[in-house]
Amino acid sequence: MSGCAKRCKQGLVKFALSLHRLITGTLNKDKADDDLEMTMVCHRPEGLDQLEAQTNFSKRELQVLYRGFKNECPSGVVNEDTFKQIYSQFFPHGDASTYAHYLFNAFDSAHTGSIKFEDFVTALSILLRGSVQEKLQWTFNLYDINRDGYINKEEMTDIVRAIYDMMGKYTYPVLKTDAPKQHVDAFFQKMDKNRDGVVTLDEFILSCQEDENIMRSLQLFENVI
Repeated sequence: MSGCAKRCKQGLVKFALSLHRLITGTLNKDKADDDLEMTMVCHRPEGLDQLEAQTNFSKRELQVLYRGFKNECPSGVVNEDTFKQIYSQFFPHGDASTYAHYLFNAFDSAHTGSIKFEDFVTALSILLRGSVQEKLQWTFNLYDINRDGYINKEEMTDIVRAIYDMMGKYTYPVLKTDAPKQHVDAFFQKMDKNRDGVVTLDEFILSCQEDENIMRSLQLFENVI
């Protein structure tokens, strides 16, 4: 596995752990606590029956997820600054702010500037219970920063640098200044099948499915809940 792939995998592991903490943080709350909190929130989620139909979670799992979400976000919505603060807790030796910005935009699929419980649970449903293609499409959208349907070298360079910053100096004590460019070049050598300078969704999915390390990384999320 390449150095970049290892760092990406480490990032996924920590992200899975952070999701686990967010999901299970308030399992000991009782119904009275929930009723009190529901009078204080700024946003109330859609009915659980509707969310159950739209996601791969059971009603009980959705209740657990909502309690965890409310524990971290009492108002019922998360803005970008709060999201960055929560996410940065899991990368104390690095600067996760840039990667968290990209991740926030991926969760905020409606481009409202905030993440509601519905946004959160829809993304989790894909990451934890979605098909391989659904997970890869979500990841492609994360990397497609300008959302034009392609990943270009500038976008991938920004992502790689953000991952390096997030993982911190203890992950790579000696890092050459041209390392991000080398990893981006390797990425495009592998995924840009027709050599047109951009990676399409189809190219991305095909290349990932051909890579055993990437496919194993996708399984990291499966046992979070």
